[in-house]
Amino acid sequence: MSGSGGVPAASASSAPPAQEEGMTWWYRWLCRLSGVLGAVSCAISGLFNCITIHPLNIAAGVWMIMNAFILLLCEAPFCCQFIEFANTVAEKVDRLRSWQKAVFYCGMAVVPIVISLTLTTLLGNAIAFATGVLYGLSALGKKGDAISYARIQQQRQQADEEKLAETLEG
Repeated sequence: MSGSGGVPAASASSAPPAQEEGMTWWYRWLCRLSGVLGAVSCAISGLFNCITIHPLNIAAGVWMIMNAFILLLCEAPFCCQFIEFANTVAEKVDRLRSWQKAVFYCGMAVVPIVISLTLTTLLGNAIAFATGVLYGLSALGKKGDAISYARIQQQRQQADEEKLAETLEG
């Protein structure tokens, strides 16, 4: 029993939640809203994709419906109250870093497009892919200001000039 109590504490300390990564509250909500809209878009397009006789379109549609379920489970667990493990999955996903979420969401959105390249799969997965892009942009961090960038460039130029002078002298 003591082993199970130590595991969540160790995993919680290994990866900080999104608010400790420098995401503002409004950007976090924008990512969540994008995830929910992406889930709705995937579900509707997935249903339309399944109405066909082509097996690849059906496979892509089923994958899109699965994407919709996973996006809702991760980004809005209150929509999945009938599932017992929804809150635990959402907590684990919240502990992931932004770049991990970005890779996961973009990867999930690309698979149906690879299976069946149609307008329905492209438009249906666009918002889910955009959710991954938003998380990826948050992983990159804030843009630096021009003054600090100019200072870094000046320091690099001085170091290069010193190295060049040393090689010429030596």
